[in-house]
Amino acid sequence: MPLQTKRTFVGFGFGAIQAGLFLYEAFKTGRFSRMVVAEVMPEAVAALKRNGGRYGLNVAARDGIHRETITGIEILNPNDEQDRARLIEAIAEADELATALPSVKFYGTGGAASVVDLLTAGWALRARSSAPHPAVLYTAENHNHAAEILGEALAPALGGNPTLHPFQGIQILNTVIGKMSGTVSDPAQIREQNLIPITPSTDRCFLVEAFNRILISHIRIPGFQRGISVFEEKENLLPFEEAKLYGHNATHALLGFLAQRRGLTFISQAADQPELMSIARKAFLTESGEALCRKYPGLDPLFSPRGYQSYVDDLLERMVNPHLRDAVDRVIRDPQRKLGWDDRLIGTLRLVRQFGGQPRLYALGAAAARLQLNREIQPTPPPEWADLWGADQAASPEGRALIGLIDAATSELLEKGL
Repeated sequence: MPLQTKRTFVGFGFGAIQAGLFLYEAFKTGRFSRMVVAEVMPEAVAALKRNGGRYGLNVAARDGIHRETITGIEILNPNDEQDRARLIEAIAEADELATALPSVKFYGTGGAASVVDLLTAGWALRARSSAPHPAVLYTAENHNHAAEILGEALAPALGGNPTLHPFQGIQILNTVIGKMSGTVSDPAQIREQNLIPITPSTDRCFLVEAFNRILISHIRIPGFQRGISVFEEKENLLPFEEAKLYGHNATHALLGFLAQRRGLTFISQAADQPELMSIARKAFLTESGEALCRKYPGLDPLFSPRGYQSYVDDLLERMVNPHLRDAVDRVIRDPQRKLGWDDRLIGTLRLVRQFGGQPRLYALGAAAARLQLNREIQPTPPPEWADLWGADQAASPEGRALIGLIDAATSELLEKGL
């Protein structure tokens, strides 16, 4: 049976991932008659409204930049009383929704703009309808358990957690988004790449890669058909989330911090640095790759030597796509978070050691990140490892071993001028 085309999509946050992935893919399907996005930045809301719900998008493919115009977007500011009422009505009728916020910490913040409060109000209105229809919500925040966190926050109001099992026909899904994206505001880059602005009255541009193989949790709502059909469901998403965090994200950070030490502006410039690319590929393939293949043998073709090598080759080529022009400063921002106990750098060191490997190359990334963090916070004394990880973790045998590994990598960085 063909999908009906009177579907409604609602997104939270009008950034590069929302605009360059969810709204873009929903628009391309032609299956959504209403596409709504919630945004709290007044200037962004006003600009899109002035432009009649049209925005520009720059898509970096291997053969160049494709310039797209997405139309029919209804942007609403939940801090405006009338917009908020319309947004709640849209949530009540939505078939598919997506959060694309800076962090899961933003789910319950913002007063009238709180995603938790908006969803609670919208889904309460939905429940009062004569025949409430099923809905799924994609969580795009970079957290392995974003759906569980949002579901737990919503459970008291809904009377149940809609994350792992559908509740009243609603299911919240985790995602693995390996799509690199960003917002460009540098006038020189905009001119050089001939990027189209978000709207004619804004001086910023969305630049995203063409990749759209997004993995999502398996949908358990009987008979539910997605309007955005390009996404791929996985019964167990966690292994793929770990491949992204400890493979993709860790290698991106490693490349970024080493590129910064060489004075590079864009990650794409690393393509002309054979030593950097060799370090990144070897770390990706033999450190995190071997560990993940040992952890998840036979689960999926990805977790095999051939499958993981294809994953590595594809991602490294995409990372240095000259049309994407991914800024080094964007990749290495917030080194304190990236040095967290379970985050991309330290988490990868721990994973590799757990499965019998020696993560010497990823340790170079952790060392470079620590040096960068110390420079950023001067003249304030730099945080100790206990401040970054917690006293118990730093004092544990594992923590002491990691500190020794990073100290040795720091000496190697400084001695070899890496």
